[in-house]
Amino acid sequence: MSGRLQDRVALVTGSTTGIGEAIAKRFASEGARVMIHGLSENDAQTVVKGILDSGGKADYMIGDLSDPNICRDIIDAVLKRFGKLDILVNNAASIVRSDLDTTTIDLFDHTMAVNVRAPLLLIQAAQSALKQTHGAILNIGSVNGYCGEKNQLAYAISKGALITLSRNLADALGPDGVRVNHFNLGWVLTKNEYALKCREGLPEDWPGKLPPSNAPSGRLISPEEIANFALAFVEPGGGPISGSIVDLEQYPMIGRNPPKNVS
Repeated sequence: MSGRLQDRVALVTGSTTGIGEAIAKRFASEGARVMIHGLSENDAQTVVKGILDSGGKADYMIGDLSDPNICRDIIDAVLKRFGKLDILVNNAASIVRSDLDTTTIDLFDHTMAVNVRAPLLLIQAAQSALKQTHGAILNIGSVNGYCGEKNQLAYAISKGALITLSRNLADALGPDGVRVNHFNLGWVLTKNEYALKCREGLPEDWPGKLPPSNAPSGRLISPEEIANFALAFVEPGGGPISGSIVDLEQYPMIGRNPPKNVS
């Protein structure tokens, strides 16, 4: 299988479902050897089998990123299995609901550990390998990093911190030929997001009933569309572009003034 990532090795965290799965599959379809990561071995095996059946190359590593030792173990597993690392996508995240009153110490610490500390530790562990390959890092954040809703306090704080981490390390690693870019994702229709909104009280057909203020195009973004952008930012043709914070949403996040319908 040949393509835009031929002979590249990619690690995509949180790639057993949703956006990470779509990114991993797209990378594999473009010739990359992909390390799948997640918490469920069954899900990981399913994703790997799908890639192998399509003619791609993949393996998997199971690990809880709230454990700081796991980050080094994952990088070591990639290097042992594939011999190098060209691409690191920090996609895994703890998606939690909490406000000022419900953000406990344990919830806050766990959210920061998975969403901020783990990407930092993974990059620390991978930096030598990425410098050797002049590799690319892509951090998957959220538009909630700018503010977030009131019930997303801990999550929004963590995604704001991830933006700063991306900018800082893009500056620090640029002279070594390592690119660091960052996506702030808007509302993406994954299986997990669909199930979450149903649990929160929306009807089963909610994706088709969204108001234009939430989905001006008439639908939500798909994981596969995010994967298309991810490919463009990690392929060799991306050149030296680094430090970009890109909002992938259907409307501007900063300065937006949606129309107000007054009857």
